[in-house]
Amino acid sequence: MGGVYTWSSRWFAPKGEFANNLLEDNKIRKFLMQQLKPAGISKVEIERFFDKRTITIHVSRPGVAIGRGGTGVEQLKGLLVKNLKIKDAAKLEIKFEEIKTPDLDAYLVAVSISDQLARRMPFRRVMHQTLERIKRSGAKGARIALAGRLGGTEIARRETVKDGAIPLQTIRAQIDFAKLDSKAPKSGIIGIKVWIYKGE
Repeated sequence: MGGVYTWSSRWFAPKGEFANNLLEDNKIRKFLMQQLKPAGISKVEIERFFDKRTITIHVSRPGVAIGRGGTGVEQLKGLLVKNLKIKDAAKLEIKFEEIKTPDLDAYLVAVSISDQLARRMPFRRVMHQTLERIKRSGAKGARIALAGRLGGTEIARRETVKDGAIPLQTIRAQIDFAKLDSKAPKSGIIGIKVWIYKGE
């Protein structure tokens, strides 16, 4: 993990509880990623402290997630309790954190590429335009890789574009990475990988 990033789940489980907690964290993440897609969700951090749970959701459009007068938070709590059978909603806290520059978040960039490919836009143009946007946002380097039946061809291949430095060997380098599968019409599944170097 290096000295830059921390774990997305932070808790200590007593004997016999680890597997349950891990599976529950995965279910919560999967559910929130689908539910809050319009709000531009990037990642979900879960902290457990005794019987209290804090879920921090990183979104690019917090207004969409929170809703008018904060109704979205209560609604989300209700859905989590109902769908995932989470006990004791009173000890569940949901916080939203805004992503100031979505073009420097690798997951949001990958989602944007996926949406454009689903609309049948030319993949090379999508890659080059996205790279330009990342560089304009202040990144020191970026790399985008697409793999699959690009442009609807019969044989799958890989295409990569990069600009600037991506020092993957440097532990203190702050590199955001995301991997996503895009379901494109006619082309089937296209794998998307994004690396964004923000400096040391």
